[in-house]
Order: sequence, then C-alpha cells, then structure tokens
Amino acid sequence: MAIKRGSKVDKSYSAASMTDLMFLLLIFLLISTTLINPNALKLVLPQSSNQLKEKPYTTVSITPDLQYYVETTPVSFDDLESTLQSKMAGAEDPTISLHADETVPIKEVVKVMNIAKDNNYKLILAARPK
Repeated sequence: MAIKRGSKVDKSYSAASMTDLMFLLLIFLLISTTLINPNALKLVLPQSSNQLKEKPYTTVSITPDLQYYVETTPVSFDDLESTLQSKMAGAEDPTISLHADETVPIKEVVKVMNIAKDNNYKLILAARPK
C-alpha cells in the first residue's frame, strides 16, 4: 500500500512581488533626483580647469542683467551685505559661493568680493569645468 504525502514543495519561483518592489524603487529614485536643485538659477559660468570641493554655507548669484540673489531670493545690492550678515550669523566657517554669469562685468564681482573680505567670509568663485 502506497502512502502519499499531502504536501509537496513547489520548486517554482514567482518574481511578481520583486517586480513591484523594483518598480516602486525606480519611481522613488526618479522623483528624488529631480528634487536635488529645483530652485537653481540659469547662469553661464566662466570655465576653469581648477575645481574645489569645499561646501559653501550660502550662495550669491549675479545674473546677466545684474540682479543679485542670495540662494534663490532676489536682493538689491544695497541690502546684500546686511542679508549676508544675518544669514551667516553664528556660522562656524562662513563660506560664500559666488555664481556670476560670464557676461557680468568684473567690477560687480569685485563688489561682492569686497563685502566678503570686509566681513571675514571665505569666498569661492564658481566656474564650470573646462
């Protein structure tokens, strides 16, 4: 008399749940990478072969029409120094990244450099790689 086992081990593998997880992970990564710099200003930076990897505390941008921005907030030049002082208050190593379009006159860049020097801030001039 042959006794049959009631339970058999199924050797097949269902990848349906793994496919769902990979799809959700792909959607998450696509959405999170688009949120990295959503408020960046469109500037054509000058080229340079030297690149620094220092992390700035804040950024100052000068557009081709000589509009000043602290991060993404428009600021008049007269209010730029006071805005930077309030932003850098309490910063341990205050560093500013200056993003100036390549068509901006050098005297406008030097004005921001003088503000940084007068307040003992480090200044990094942003450039695109050569």
